[in-house]
Amino acid sequence: MGAEKKKKIKEEKPIDKMTVKELREVAKEIPEITGVHGMNKAELIGSIKKARSIKDAPRKKADASVRDIKLKIRKLKAEREAFLKADNKKMAIISKRRISRLKKKTRKAA
Repeated sequence: MGAEKKKKIKEEKPIDKMTVKELREVAKEIPEITGVHGMNKAELIGSIKKARSIKDAPRKKADASVRDIKLKIRKLKAEREAFLKADNKKMAIISKRRISRLKKKTRKAA
């Protein structure tokens, strides 16, 4: 009874979120896949999706290009300087947070 619950949970879990051990167990059950132990995670995911005829969902594109994001960062830096000169610390902090969020986006987009 306990083993059955574990198997159901593993099947409900998306393939991309599974560990390599879990992927190997799933791949062993599929007769079309050979050489399971020699594969890495990306190869296991690809072969399981191919065997089950699951199409990859298109990856989400970045919200904006790195160049556009960097333009926004420059504008925010100028605004922040203006807020600092005007002794508006609250708005300076808010703009600094926005800048850091945009910097994270550039790292993800690259």
